[in-house]
Amino acid sequence: MSLDTLNTITWVWIGIAAVVHITMFYITAPFGRHTTEKWGKTIDNKLGWFIMEAPSLLIMAYFLFFGSNSFTSEVWVLFACWILHYFNRTIVYPLRIKPTPKRMPVAIVASAVFFNLINAGLNGYYLAELAPNEKYGNNWLSSPSFYFGSLLFFGGMYINWKSDAMLIALRKPGETGYKIPQGFLFKYVASPNLFGEIIEWSGFALMAWNLPALSFMIWTLANLVPRAKNHYDWYLRTFADFPKERKVVFPFLY
Repeated sequence: MSLDTLNTITWVWIGIAAVVHITMFYITAPFGRHTTEKWGKTIDNKLGWFIMEAPSLLIMAYFLFFGSNSFTSEVWVLFACWILHYFNRTIVYPLRIKPTPKRMPVAIVASAVFFNLINAGLNGYYLAELAPNEKYGNNWLSSPSFYFGSLLFFGGMYINWKSDAMLIALRKPGETGYKIPQGFLFKYVASPNLFGEIIEWSGFALMAWNLPALSFMIWTLANLVPRAKNHYDWYLRTFADFPKERKVVFPFLY
């Protein structure tokens, strides 16, 4: 595949993200606290998380170890960042979440698999096959975009992981209900875990500075901002004492 072809596909992919972004404000993805049986056949929640995130982990691992240019420059650093995130999301996170009677619709798993196939495919192919070696050389490691991008990436990862850990800890053994999380960035927003992931992939886009990475940042915003709004509205409906001063996902802004 040529760079022009990959860029064309990526621009179309970004256009689809815009449509998905608008749609998700009106259609709530039915998993987690929003689970419903109306979307057809369901599978175990833990298994669902593993299946839908595994393609992103496996595709990038493949391009890292078998790509033409993956180790001819410092581009392996970007692969390592991606794999670190998705190892947690594919392996660690499903093992940590508590068992729950709520199951995940197969339709949601399938849509996530499709997204991860395209997203990881575009990013992995560009980095492994099309990125000029000089783009990710030693000068890149000392560039402002790398420094600030890596700061955002790992800062966002910390926020995401810590917030997830706090949410998991809310439910004691044997409990199946929900509670209002307190402390850390939950003081300011309803979904700091989603805020952290937005910051994380914005940092990755800044580090990588290429179109596929930008498309991932755009897709992250397209998916997670309306998802956070769904969470926020659910909290307001479910808990009369939910702190009204909390924002949806961006502290002090929205």
